[in-house]
Amino acid sequence: MRSRQLKNVPPGLEILQACNSGRKFSYNWYKGSVLILTFLCYMGYHAARKPPSIVKSILRGSTTTVQKGRLLLADGGLAIAASDPTTLNGWSPFNGDNGQTLLGQIDLAFLGTYAIGMFFAGHLGDRVDLRLFLTAGMVLSGIFTSLFGMGYFWDMHIFSYYVMVSIMAGLFQSTGWPSVVSIVANWSGKGKRGLIMGIWNAHTSVGNILGTVVAAAMLSKGWGYSFVVPGFLMIALGMLMYIGLVVQPSDVGHVNPDDKQATGGNRHGDEDVTLLKESGKEAPGKEKEVESIHFMDAWRIPGVTAFAFCLFFSKLIAYTFLYWLPYYIKSTPIEGRKLSAKEAGDLSVLFDVGGVAGGVLAGHLSDKSGASASVATAFTLLSVPCLYLYRTAGHTSFALNVALMMASGFFVNGPYALITTAVSADLGTHDSLQGNAKALATVSAIIDGMGSVGAALGPMLTGFISDRGGFDLVFVMLYTSAVTAGLLLVKLVIKELAVFRGKSAVAKPM
Repeated sequence: MRSRQLKNVPPGLEILQACNSGRKFSYNWYKGSVLILTFLCYMGYHAARKPPSIVKSILRGSTTTVQKGRLLLADGGLAIAASDPTTLNGWSPFNGDNGQTLLGQIDLAFLGTYAIGMFFAGHLGDRVDLRLFLTAGMVLSGIFTSLFGMGYFWDMHIFSYYVMVSIMAGLFQSTGWPSVVSIVANWSGKGKRGLIMGIWNAHTSVGNILGTVVAAAMLSKGWGYSFVVPGFLMIALGMLMYIGLVVQPSDVGHVNPDDKQATGGNRHGDEDVTLLKESGKEAPGKEKEVESIHFMDAWRIPGVTAFAFCLFFSKLIAYTFLYWLPYYIKSTPIEGRKLSAKEAGDLSVLFDVGGVAGGVLAGHLSDKSGASASVATAFTLLSVPCLYLYRTAGHTSFALNVALMMASGFFVNGPYALITTAVSADLGTHDSLQGNAKALATVSAIIDGMGSVGAALGPMLTGFISDRGGFDLVFVMLYTSAVTAGLLLVKLVIKELAVFRGKSAVAKPM
């Protein structure tokens, strides 16, 4: 009977509660399920983004097997494959003189609409059922990811087809991040938010690794499978979110422990008291609705603008590696030997392995120090020498290449993970909001939306620059972006150092 009184209980949990004699599970049980499901959710989002980087070398100029009798549509005409197999130099239209530029434009089509959609997705996420919003976004994203791969099976060589599919895939990919950050923050207190979200944010790198391994393994069957398989994975995970994801504690009759401690004098007491006043003595799940924050008001929250523009440059670097690292590895001999597309894809996962460790350590240091801007700045600036050494010395030794790639991933993904998770969640529950918990998805969307604009420009500029000046100029772009990202946080770093000195002065004995 009790489960019927609760609102928005996923159907899968209704069945589990019925098997549990109608009793609700503990708060920690639900919280654990939310962390696991949202981890799998965004792992799927990132796995679906990885195939373009794996198939770039195939589309650009590697051999592609075409079975005898298949109809080819290219250069405005039709042709029949006369041999079985036939080896083509890449996949038209990406195998021309401007192939890398076209591949960069495909990245821009996806990431550009992803960035634009991010701002609207966060605004919508504060106003709709996030479980249904995520489910729809994942299913539609999976469909359009698969449709890109269907171009292989349909012998599609029309550039506009791939552009339109990428635009739609990017639009629906934007539904993910503001939603999952908001849901996880609903279940996580601020005490160890950096560490918890640093570990949880490993979904980014795990998804990249999974997407790389799956896409690379499918290359032998045809590059279309590298998109179709992750696409179907996304659809399956979307349905899993529908049947099992609990958006907030009140949906299942629980209250966040942070709210219970509102009168205990913690540093966020004012915010929590406001929330309790809004709920009054009503049963959990019956609290008064809070008005969502306006988009421009969210920009005025202290720290939002600085971190948003810092993430612009951080994601420019991270997504340049996400979309171009396998291609770069394949085109750059290591110890005098060029790797195959599959070998390059498999090797590139080490960048994300380093990124997992970087995200966890950055979150831990942020928790311990309370100085997230200082941590992000240090990681960002330390990435510059790592990137320089990777470009100039990484080709001389396989072991050195691996070490420098992991170090680069460590320092590049550390601040990226910190800003998109713990920092976004903290700013979304800033004291200036006076307990308005509905601001979180909007703030997350603003910060990651600005980051996604950089993510869109990075891969596109890489294709354009590498076609004309090679990868030396691409790395100059990356060095410049890293330094700029660090400089954008200098004002916040100075404030954090002043607070630290003040605490040290108070702690000194008289």
